[in-house]
Amino acid sequence: MNTIKRLIMGNEKFKKEYFPYFEKDLKESVQLGQRPEVLFIGCSDSRVTPELMLDTQPGDMFILRNVGNFVPPYKHDEDFHGSAAAIEFAVSVLNVKNIIICGHSHCGACKALYDDISDDSKMVHVRVWLELGQEAKQRTIKSQKFETLEEKYRATERNSIRNQLENLLTYPEVKKRFDNKEILIHGWYYDIETGNIDFYDKNEDNFKPLKEFTI
Repeated sequence: MNTIKRLIMGNEKFKKEYFPYFEKDLKESVQLGQRPEVLFIGCSDSRVTPELMLDTQPGDMFILRNVGNFVPPYKHDEDFHGSAAAIEFAVSVLNVKNIIICGHSHCGACKALYDDISDDSKMVHVRVWLELGQEAKQRTIKSQKFETLEEKYRATERNSIRNQLENLLTYPEVKKRFDNKEILIHGWYYDIETGNIDFYDKNEDNFKPLKEFTI
């Protein structure tokens, strides 16, 4: 079946089978505005599906997705940056109470950190964007020896989450609300092959099953 035709049919199914359950809440949100309590920062990878993974409803999460679920460090200038704008909007306008940075296994962005694309004229913007992952790469290389490339890639994916959490706290409003306990920040790691999610425990500097998370 043609891909677009399948999407059209999917929309028809959505309107008939799912939309009626959310219609009242969505109409209310149009009148009152959206009020999500979560900013979810995830990867653009087509296999990462936040709403399915977490069984959420429309309006539950404000979602920012980009290549590698990277968080650019705060810069006090007027350079155009969609990811930074989304973070600012979620925190300062929507007043979200939680920010989740969710990395995942088999991340193409983290793997690409080890590829040489410096001469690829078709990947100019990708090359610049991947600079946001270099610190995670260096942290991985310095940490230990790996028996396989796959082990190194998995470690890089987790180290990237650590790095993006640090970058998130460079945003003054995020840092202020975090220090005042007005907002919680979470680092999650999604395993595409199993559906499992681990959370980052900063006190122990490791990842644990999400079901063990306590506030």
